[in-house]
Amino acid sequence: MTPETIEAARRSIDWERVNAMPDEEIERGIENDPDAGSPLTEAQGWALRAQIARNRLKLSQQEFAERFRIPLATLRDWEQARCMPDAAAQAYLTVIARDPEAVLKALAA
Repeated sequence: MTPETIEAARRSIDWERVNAMPDEEIERGIENDPDAGSPLTEAQGWALRAQIARNRLKLSQQEFAERFRIPLATLRDWEQARCMPDAAAQAYLTVIARDPEAVLKALAA
């Protein structure tokens, strides 16, 4: 997939429907979709996870980066699958996706 096709796919997502789905269900849906094309690379999978976490909170990239203390350029690289978050960042994104309020509370302390 090219960055352009990833961006086109991102724009076509029904975020309200996605927001109502657990991450595991989203991944199963992608895996079982015959129109999904070739499987996502690991970096592309993390790109979608980062976008989903941010869109669930209805935040711009800049707002998300500021609230969760992630360098904006790093977030952009993740969301555009230019690089993949390391293991610690993957765990952090997972926690943000599951309980963003707890993360914000911890960061405020």
